[in-house]
Amino acid sequence: MTTVRLPLFPLNSVLFPGLVLPLNIFEERYRAMMRDLLKTPEDEPRRFAVVAIRDGHEVAATSPGMPDQTAVPQRGPSAGFGDEPLKAFHAVGCVADAATIRERADGSFEVLATGTTRVRLASVDASGAYLTADLEELPEEPGEEAGALAEGVLRAFRQYQKRLAGARERSLATGADLPDEPSVVSYLVAAAAMLDVPAKQRLLQAPDTAARLREELTLLRAETAIIRNLPSLPASELTRGPTSLN
Repeated sequence: MTTVRLPLFPLNSVLFPGLVLPLNIFEERYRAMMRDLLKTPEDEPRRFAVVAIRDGHEVAATSPGMPDQTAVPQRGPSAGFGDEPLKAFHAVGCVADAATIRERADGSFEVLATGTTRVRLASVDASGAYLTADLEELPEEPGEEAGALAEGVLRAFRQYQKRLAGARERSLATGADLPDEPSVVSYLVAAAAMLDVPAKQRLLQAPDTAARLREELTLLRAETAIIRNLPSLPASELTRGPTSLN
């Protein structure tokens, strides 16, 4: 199994291969990470790994775009993640390729990255300016009946969208926007469905595409049934997807 060492970016969300990740960087450890990534030659990918933070290990919140120097009592690359940061993160994450890294006048960064490959955390190193990790790349196996399952998931997803659109009074997407390649379907639906972090994490680390699609089929049917029985909800309650803040 291929192993790679990359900078580690913990988030309170899950990144999937093929999905876009906008980031607003203001903490010094992540500013240092971006400064180092900018040193990468332009013809090479600027890669880092995104991992979801386990419940109970979250860094103290700060206001959007406003760094709070008192929010985390300790300093350094593992601040907020304890003495053993490996235990603070879910074991499977996703490599991100930063297509755009733009430094602002105040030294913060605006970043646009795309998820590429799933990885498993082998170890975390806190000796530098920011966390790095040894990562094992996880191949995406199709599993059995992935094609048929993808068709079923797309049908269920369209029903889910219709119910959601009814609650929001406007459509989220059209069928023409949806792909048909099973692994792409599985990741798109995992990212687009309004699920909590543990549910999304289970989908990310599914053993193969077919297993992910089977779980999505169950989740979509359950969520659609819930939405059907809910009164009309404000759009803000149904579409929360802000830029991730470090």
